[in-house]
Amino acid sequence: MMIADRFAYDGLPEANRLAHNPFVEFRRFKGNCTTLFLEKNIETGCGDNIALISENHSFTYFQLLELVNQAAHELTNIYGIQSGNRVLLRGYNSAAFAVYWLAIARIGAIAVATMPLLRKKELEVIAEMAAVSLMICEDELASELDSFSKNENTKLLLFNRSDFNVTLKKYNFSTNFQPFIASEELLALIGFTSGTTGKPKMTAHYHSDVAAICEGFPKYSLKPKRGEIFAGSPPLGFTFGLGGLLLFPLYYGATSLLIPKPAPEVLLQAIEEQGVTTCFTAPTAWRVMCEKAADYNIDTLKYCVSAGEALSAKVAKDWEEVTGIPILDGIGATEMLHIFIGSSHEKRKIGFTGVPIPGYEATLFDDFGNEIQEINKAGRLAVRGITGCKYLFNTEKQDAYVQNGWNFTGDIYQKDADGFFQFVARGDDMIISSGYNIAAIEVEQVLLEHELIKECAVVGKPDENRGMLVAAYVVLHESVSGNDELKIQIQNWFKEHAAPYKYPRHIEFVATLPKTETGKIQRFKLRTS
Repeated sequence: MMIADRFAYDGLPEANRLAHNPFVEFRRFKGNCTTLFLEKNIETGCGDNIALISENHSFTYFQLLELVNQAAHELTNIYGIQSGNRVLLRGYNSAAFAVYWLAIARIGAIAVATMPLLRKKELEVIAEMAAVSLMICEDELASELDSFSKNENTKLLLFNRSDFNVTLKKYNFSTNFQPFIASEELLALIGFTSGTTGKPKMTAHYHSDVAAICEGFPKYSLKPKRGEIFAGSPPLGFTFGLGGLLLFPLYYGATSLLIPKPAPEVLLQAIEEQGVTTCFTAPTAWRVMCEKAADYNIDTLKYCVSAGEALSAKVAKDWEEVTGIPILDGIGATEMLHIFIGSSHEKRKIGFTGVPIPGYEATLFDDFGNEIQEINKAGRLAVRGITGCKYLFNTEKQDAYVQNGWNFTGDIYQKDADGFFQFVARGDDMIISSGYNIAAIEVEQVLLEHELIKECAVVGKPDENRGMLVAAYVVLHESVSGNDELKIQIQNWFKEHAAPYKYPRHIEFVATLPKTETGKIQRFKLRTS
């Protein structure tokens, strides 16, 4: 079939700008990836098995297939969504979010999943860049969408996560829907990644990429089986969460437990009550959970996965001493879709991220483009394999990320004699705090809108609990005096104008910012101050 809306396809980089995949023997999936999560499980006898659990509601694979098909009819018949259209998703982790994501993919449209903490201005940028046709939003999060209701080009669908399935059934749509299959590789999703230029970047992934990641990290590290239950804290709008909490369990006929607001205590309680076997979360949450784990029965837990930021050796050691279960570290990227270097129970070292998982290879380069052969020498991490970066409408960034057939992630790593990769630092101004990627310049741009701020510079400061803290060095207007009360006022103001997880937890008022003769801010001086 022909794709109706070719906007995203026209923005894909040319073939000579893509990273090289040396794993030619890896079978590329051809078709609609939803059949791997739905029909495949029914055909292999999992139809009556529980696919999703969300807020005391459970859905078998039979029921999930019917709901996804009904949602696909809703999107096409009521909202006119066609193949290639971009559909923005906004909501907490829930069965409703999962059903709509699968329905979007099933009709050949492109999911643009966002995190619930994003604010109006950030959502407007995403919607404009992706030229979305429809915004699907949980009613609890609709307050930031006033501008969308006035945009004639963008339709709005609000849902209640507790009774969305009842609403779908009221339409009396057919529970059958033929998945869209194109005559070319079909795009499944666009992931937005923060950029050091202040404007986010769109990275695209095919249905075949979705299938590839399901054959990668989970098969190597987790060895999923039917009957196992996956849970965790990363949002489904974050590719770490999308893979770990939805795609991986469904691909292997397991169960996805989706928790809308998974604070560490809530997650521990869910592990105890639901018998969770596999948990995905960030190092910050693992640290908090370690302090409270003794209060819960988590004997069913077998696999603990950490990503989003470097896992400290202390957190890894403390968790294993308290629970007897190792944490499997990993590094992924929105550009690569999911984890490409990771650990397994059989192959791991505390303090190291791990080794390239099957389907990927990694190496290190120096600043002159030479591959580093020395052991324990830091260099720029480069990776290539079964997925790769595909920035839309951004040749400059594509050429910076993909060089000589390698994806350069922006991370500085070193490698030991056994081939284990160890994180050293970020190679740019990206701040990774509690698993969130925060571009320093994005925070600066928000702060500069404050009426009392004349200049500012934002850097990441090392922090034992969060990995890094967002630290802002602020120059106030001449007539203003800085004090602790003003710091709190600025922080509260920031949370009202941007996603709260981006706010500067450390604010320091300074008379001037260190600059070069040409006026460029010397952030490295602030990082070491």
